[in-house]
Amino acid sequence: MPFWAQRVSISKIFSTAFLHGHAQIESSHSHSSTLWFVKIVCTLCVRDSQFLTILSLDYFRKNLSPFIAFCVIQHLNSRLNNPRLAFSFFQYTRLDFNLIHSIPTFELLLRSLCQVGLHDLADLAYEYMKTDGFVPSSLLLDNIVTFFANGGRFKIAKEILISQAELYSKKAEVLSSFVCHSLLRLLCKRNQVDKAVSFFRNHILRLRGFCPDTCSFNIIMRGLCRVTKVDKAFEFFDIMRSFDCLPDLITYNTLINGLCRVGNVDRARNLLQEVQSQGEFLPDIVTDTSIISGYCKLGKMEEAGDLFDEMSNRGIRPNVITFNVLIDGFGKKGEMISASQIHERMVGGGYHPDVFSFTSLIDGHCRAGGLEQGLKLWDEMNERKVSPNLFTFSVLINALSKENRLNETRDLLRQLQWREDVIPQTFIYNPVIDGFSKAGDIDEANAIVAEMEVKGCSPDKLTFTILILGHCMKGRMSEAITIFNNMLTVGCVPDGITTTALVSCLRKAGMTNEAYKIGQKISNDMHSAKFADSYHYWTRGRNNLWRGSLQYPALCYSAWLRHEFILSQWFQQALR
Repeated sequence: MPFWAQRVSISKIFSTAFLHGHAQIESSHSHSSTLWFVKIVCTLCVRDSQFLTILSLDYFRKNLSPFIAFCVIQHLNSRLNNPRLAFSFFQYTRLDFNLIHSIPTFELLLRSLCQVGLHDLADLAYEYMKTDGFVPSSLLLDNIVTFFANGGRFKIAKEILISQAELYSKKAEVLSSFVCHSLLRLLCKRNQVDKAVSFFRNHILRLRGFCPDTCSFNIIMRGLCRVTKVDKAFEFFDIMRSFDCLPDLITYNTLINGLCRVGNVDRARNLLQEVQSQGEFLPDIVTDTSIISGYCKLGKMEEAGDLFDEMSNRGIRPNVITFNVLIDGFGKKGEMISASQIHERMVGGGYHPDVFSFTSLIDGHCRAGGLEQGLKLWDEMNERKVSPNLFTFSVLINALSKENRLNETRDLLRQLQWREDVIPQTFIYNPVIDGFSKAGDIDEANAIVAEMEVKGCSPDKLTFTILILGHCMKGRMSEAITIFNNMLTVGCVPDGITTTALVSCLRKAGMTNEAYKIGQKISNDMHSAKFADSYHYWTRGRNNLWRGSLQYPALCYSAWLRHEFILSQWFQQALR
């Protein structure tokens, strides 16, 4: 649409300017003439690359006001979606016309620049705003700090907050605390807890322009507890009252959860009893579930069950997470009768089991040798339309592989192949590849590896070892050597099991020269820069296993043990 046809848009912007508190237009300009002038300026900015030269004419200098500048910048931003052009116009009129722009113009420009990631221009606009003596509102300041922090510009965000706090301090005022909360949360979320703690301790707690509150302390303590620095969190808990900040239920829940994370459940239980004795707060479901989870991780299921009953007697209704924690705990202990009773109690209470409930039950039954019961639960999941996750597949595939039920594991992999909501990892495929290789169906094992790579999963050390030795067992030595060379090419470091087994197989096949070359290649390459830098690839399989360890620690550990068990089996077979 031609620019001059946008009369309605310009009119709306003109009206918006009044709503933002601009003064009335000078008497020499009528409403329509001002609209026309705004339209001319916008047209020049958009259509003429030399618009800055044209704007320097006396006509524009005499008629351009803060009000008209706001309308132009508003149009360039909202209608033309060009904040960079809007900033060029803003900067030119400020520096060359000595035009003092209004607060709404600064606010509009800062928001639009931050939203499109032009942080350097936003920083410059903020400096102009300070120079002109304007103080951003708390809401705008929060937006600016959040935008800079989201863009990774934490240093600028902190400098802005410090300068504003110093300004407020001179006026005997304090900065709104929720502005600081945004920065502290983002720092903790980005795993920069130490920087959050340093800023909180060295600035927020010291500068008069800041006003720390209970929420600020809670954010810092939660960040420290997440990185298992619970003792440091208690240091802030001990000093918060000196800043007139009283701990609340969130404070106690944070500390209790932190203690349970590091296995100090008894201290967490004592803190719970302290809260109960004070009578200031009533523990909620979060409090009790944290401690129950802590007991379950330690295998203290009797204590977990007692607290669960005590919680119910206090009138606190458990939630799905509480039930899941108990089901998982009993399952890992092999107490499937108790796990099933919790599941029945869960369903009887009107709760809907989710993927974590089913995965924990399936894992527990498979651990206890009840694979068929695990498969029944898998079917029940599908009937209830509960989508399995990566670890649900992993549990069943591992259990079926141990029973050598390869066709069923193959079916599960085919299902996984068409799932877009589950991103598979290499440790899912390895047991199946191992099973088919040991069964002598090396072609099917190769096909599974090809499918795995299509899904974006790279073979790890175990995958390569299985394939190398599987081909050796079938007498396909040339292919085994090719796979070994591919392993080296991608930077995956073979260990002693892989190389010793391959060399042994080659010698048995009478390929002594090839065996010697493999040995020499490993000896030479282990000292090269390529191998020195390939530790990341070597540990990729291990890292993939532990990615889900926060939700399924025992499951992931079990998968890793199977990883090592498979390697040892192949090693023994190769040396026979």
